[in-house]
Amino acid sequence: MLKCCAKPKTKAKGVVEDSMDTKKIKGTVVLMKKNTLDMNDLTASFLDRVYELLGRGVSLQLINAVNTDPADGSRGKLGKPAYLEKWVKTITPLTAGETPFSVTFEWDETMGVPGAFIIKNHHHSQLYLRTVTLEDVPGHGRVHFVCNSWVYPAHRYKYDRVFFSNKTYLPSQMPAPLRKYREEELVNLRGNGKGKLKEWDRVYDYETYNDLAMPEKGPHFERPVLGRSLECPYPRRGRTGRKPHKKDPNTESRLFLLSLNIYVPRDERFSHVKFSDFLAYALKSLFQILIPEIAAVCDKTINEFDSFQDVLDLYEGGVKLPNDATIKKIRDCLPWEMIRELVRNDGERFMKFPMPAVIKEDRSAWRTDEEFARETLAGVNPVIISRLQELPPDSKLDPKVYGNQKSTITKEHIEINMNGLTVEEALKCNKMFILNHHDGLMPFLRKINSTSTKTYATRTLFLLQDDGTLKPLAIELSLPHPQGDSHGAVSKVFTPAEEGVEGSIWQLAKAYAAVNDSGYHQLVSHWLNTHAVIEPFIIASNRQLSVVHPIYKLLHPHFRDTMNINALARQTLINAGGVLELTVFPGKYALEMSASIYKNWVFTDQALPVDLVKRGMAVPDSSSSNGLRLVIEDYPYAVDGLEIWSAIEAWVTEYCSFYYPSDEVVKVDNEIQSWWAEIRNEGHGDLKDQSWWPEMKTRSELIQACTIIIWVASAFHAAVNFGQYPYAGYLPNRPTVSRRFMPEPGTPEYAELEKDPDLAFLKTITAQFQTLLGVSLIEVLSRHSADEVYLGQRDTPEWTSDAQPLAAFERFAKKLIEIENRIMDRNNDNKLKNRNGPVKMPYTLLYPNTSDYSREGGLTGKGIPNSISI
Repeated sequence: MLKCCAKPKTKAKGVVEDSMDTKKIKGTVVLMKKNTLDMNDLTASFLDRVYELLGRGVSLQLINAVNTDPADGSRGKLGKPAYLEKWVKTITPLTAGETPFSVTFEWDETMGVPGAFIIKNHHHSQLYLRTVTLEDVPGHGRVHFVCNSWVYPAHRYKYDRVFFSNKTYLPSQMPAPLRKYREEELVNLRGNGKGKLKEWDRVYDYETYNDLAMPEKGPHFERPVLGRSLECPYPRRGRTGRKPHKKDPNTESRLFLLSLNIYVPRDERFSHVKFSDFLAYALKSLFQILIPEIAAVCDKTINEFDSFQDVLDLYEGGVKLPNDATIKKIRDCLPWEMIRELVRNDGERFMKFPMPAVIKEDRSAWRTDEEFARETLAGVNPVIISRLQELPPDSKLDPKVYGNQKSTITKEHIEINMNGLTVEEALKCNKMFILNHHDGLMPFLRKINSTSTKTYATRTLFLLQDDGTLKPLAIELSLPHPQGDSHGAVSKVFTPAEEGVEGSIWQLAKAYAAVNDSGYHQLVSHWLNTHAVIEPFIIASNRQLSVVHPIYKLLHPHFRDTMNINALARQTLINAGGVLELTVFPGKYALEMSASIYKNWVFTDQALPVDLVKRGMAVPDSSSSNGLRLVIEDYPYAVDGLEIWSAIEAWVTEYCSFYYPSDEVVKVDNEIQSWWAEIRNEGHGDLKDQSWWPEMKTRSELIQACTIIIWVASAFHAAVNFGQYPYAGYLPNRPTVSRRFMPEPGTPEYAELEKDPDLAFLKTITAQFQTLLGVSLIEVLSRHSADEVYLGQRDTPEWTSDAQPLAAFERFAKKLIEIENRIMDRNNDNKLKNRNGPVKMPYTLLYPNTSDYSREGGLTGKGIPNSISI
């Protein structure tokens, strides 16, 4: 207790002198009260006021980073509890948002510099603690704490909630009085592996994908457990601790289908802005599905589109929302994000799907061979095409199991369309390319075709022309041999045609190839190779790296919202009977197929330069700035991607070099070693014995790993996600299902193809309800939220107190803005035909958007968010 009779004198900003030895330090606490979507929870706010009046407030205790507690020499000396001031008098607004509170700490010379604090919330409800700032600690100046965490009432925890200042420390550099707190915080985050986890638990732990099946619905809804299995290896996901299913002890029990309350650590959940956007998108999509479905009840062909105009009617007509300054002003005045999103003024039509970019300028250009080929380089899945090494292309499938799977495409099929080149000349000049989905699909094709799906495993060959564009040469459609897998494949080859029934057959062949590519894109390029493989890195980082560790601070922005969106995906998208199974051709075998492909996943191959060389799309070139020469110079994904990759790599190199001056520092960093061991042995444990894993003994290995993680979570995900609606929102361009095989002469289907090729095309690809469901899904997935944080941006400017990393990050952001300008220049260069194509749709999926702080969001078709947040 202070012994002071006179009125205290103010000595400096934030410091009040009380006596010779004791002073008071002023602080500011920025927090957000409990909310529901965009609104504060007024009931919770009222109860918190009652608790406050009863003397049960929110207290903070400073922890000394210099002097230890006399009673416990392993911990920093604790200051006296200080309480948030004027809580009762502070008016709670209706709209959720941050509120500053004052707090006053007692301080004396023995306190030294505060390095952490303990917070105890004695209120009824949780609060979101944003930052704490001490204005002027004598001898040390301003001390800032970045918290960004939900703090529940104290009785919910069996430990103290501790927050550290924004200083960055390797484990060996941590001030001795704070080490125990650092170690205990990691123990708390790991949990004990037992029991069902509650919303206030902060536990990060591993589990297999054993929560997809619905045994209570019968055999059709049974699914294999993915993970800890030779047949179905898989990355781990976050543990929820729910009980085993009553009908199958190997399956975790599930929540009500539409429940959004699946456990992830509270700080991994969407912000109120993001969640409001997410629900608004879903609500709009629901109406956009229902209206055409209701109209279809009276249609002569239920669940079928009768013409391409029927498809266009999903987007055309309706009431166009105004797009002028007056409406924008009105929208900006609306208090709630969810309502703002429902009345967007970007030209969308009320209760109609937005016009996909692929048909915005030209309704039929998507059908051209040039656009079909261009989208392998600048579409939503530009990561599969590879250089052809031999003709015919061979298979890597085991011939003892699958027989002869070698391609049946011959010179005679293709040389007539090769602009005078022979196959040998084209191969020698690196002018032949292949979109190859044969080996990935063939092992599952017999099972897939036993359902309502009727499709093929495809190989598509292309020729690189002198103007830099690709020209389709042939499409091979293959089926398993009717007498059994060991007899090989039964294949047919189709070549380009424009007129008559041959032209219609060629359009169908391209559709089958697009179905393959759409399914592979959604299940592998997108879900497996971004969402699923990154989650173990998130879990391990929180379990093994302290929040003050430099690598945690480097990677943390790239993990935002990923565990939440993955949990929602397991609940409603990739589960048995979920939206993905209903809309993508592998159906119930979708995730099992992705598990088979995961067997060949290699972490180091996810580096863009390595991937390009492996696919034969680039060759090493020491004279190039990035060390590579692209085989196709106008390959928009690779051109833009290599610039982004190089910028990320330079940033990570500069950052890691600041904290790790030598390889030895990496070796002795126990947190880094534990982190990497856990990623390998637990998170990706099914592949732990693979020889390609970096040993994490050098700084270069650390830089390589962090660069790959940031690339996958930011740029790679942006490239394969945010183009979904612009390219596939018009489903005839990217059909996800085929419902019947290629018509054979003499059949009614062939006669229909001759008579009405458009109707035959529509009857072959995705049905109406599946189209509506699929388009609604990808519309939601393709939107940026209003609180998006893009590559080169941070949501907390003072994320570290170290000046050199802050300056390096500024240089990184500046470099990304320069890349933005070069991307726009390339898109305006008429010589680069693959940048826009026949559909006149510029390639902007790797446009960083670092310069954009508007927080508008929406279907922009551009921007690289820091993380896999949707």
